[in-house]
Amino acid sequence: MSIRNHLKSVIEDEYKAIEKLTEQVNVDYERSVMMLKNCQGKVIVTGVGKSGHVGKKIAASLSSTGTSAFFVHATEGLHGDLGMVQEQDVVLLLSNSGESEEVLQLLPSLKQIGCQKIALTSKRESSLAQVCEAVLVYQYDHEADPLNLAPTISSTIMLVIGDALSIALSIEKKFTKEKFHLYHPGGSLGNYLATQQEKKEQQS
Repeated sequence: MSIRNHLKSVIEDEYKAIEKLTEQVNVDYERSVMMLKNCQGKVIVTGVGKSGHVGKKIAASLSSTGTSAFFVHATEGLHGDLGMVQEQDVVLLLSNSGESEEVLQLLPSLKQIGCQKIALTSKRESSLAQVCEAVLVYQYDHEADPLNLAPTISSTIMLVIGDALSIALSIEKKFTKEKFHLYHPGGSLGNYLATQQEKKEQQS
């Protein structure tokens, strides 16, 4: 198989997995959006490894679309950063297996804090899923690499779910273009929104 075909194969596999994801959106996905909408505190996203990297992006997307959110690395959480979490917060815990040791070790402290928890995992019967108020479960046949080991399809699915949560939540909150500009004044997007705002003011 040529290099070009290898590239196409990965893209096709990831595309098919995302397409199947639309069939897996259930009541827990809706419940998660409402938990985030009704959150009186902050949204904290946590995970390790590739899930942790995806978690950083999810927290950034939530923040830029009207929901106060930040990422806490699960290992750092075990070494004092759990002090950032309060009872009125909602914690989104990412673990493909639902058995990531560092993530599970956070749970006793989170229980004592009293915050609500949402699991994002591929295993509904996992230890993580069993103790969360809502569980975002996804399924996939295999990873994109021939060894079926490197987080590829699984991490892409997590990323897509994070985007879906962020946008659905922003719609529920009636998030506006003006608010987006408030949180994103820099870069080409910020410049575009500033120009649009100037045109709007000139027309009024």
